[in-house]
Amino acid sequence: MAHTFDSLVSEADSVPVDGWDFSWLEGRATEQRPSWGYQRAIGARMARASCALDLETGGGEVLAGIDSPAPLTVATESWPPSLAKATRTLHPRGIAVVAHGGDPLPFADDSFDLVVSRHPVTVDWAEVARVLRPSGTYFSQQVGPASVFELVEHFLGPQPAHVRDARHPDHARRAAEAAGLEVTDLRTASLHTEFRDIGAVVFFLRKVVWMVPGFTVDRYRSQLRTLHDHIGAHGAFTATTTRFLIEARAPSPP
Repeated sequence: MAHTFDSLVSEADSVPVDGWDFSWLEGRATEQRPSWGYQRAIGARMARASCALDLETGGGEVLAGIDSPAPLTVATESWPPSLAKATRTLHPRGIAVVAHGGDPLPFADDSFDLVVSRHPVTVDWAEVARVLRPSGTYFSQQVGPASVFELVEHFLGPQPAHVRDARHPDHARRAAEAAGLEVTDLRTASLHTEFRDIGAVVFFLRKVVWMVPGFTVDRYRSQLRTLHDHIGAHGAFTATTTRFLIEARAPSPP
């Protein structure tokens, strides 16, 4: 028996969205992954690091999947549900989780030889540079410009150029260099995403709250209904996800 619009929306509107676990979307949505294998690359760098920091760890999912974190590894998170999940996940592995949601970072200068972050909302490059040791590395996978904007613009309408361009990797390069870091790697990827039922859309927008700020089912019910009909007619709603990988190094000691 086919699920109705109301049942799909109601189910997706009731499931927990704490942490950064998207397993609920299995079978409902797919997202192509970048070729560089971020978690694997993090693991290789962690194995060579003595002190590491993971900024905006979410529920700790990336760190939890690494075989050998650095001997001293610290993670930060600001959203209380994700903070609680990260603590439960990472403390048993000896990784400290620090509640932090603003600047400055609560660490001394030259504290870490590796700073990582997957999909940070914002990056304070000056703070990253401050806490990196000389020759230390910042390594991050980030959301690129106009990512999944086919979905965003379905709900919000056409977005101006400065919004579509806001997360361009060139901006990150300039900001890193302005903070005194040397960008040693910058790669981009344009990837295919599919939403196969309207519940997947609701879950995604509840979880990734900055895509459609203020999203609720009641507020956007008519747009959800239109999208449900589109998925019924075409089998899926497709969008383009953009990502970039940036690696930057602090200056070597004199």
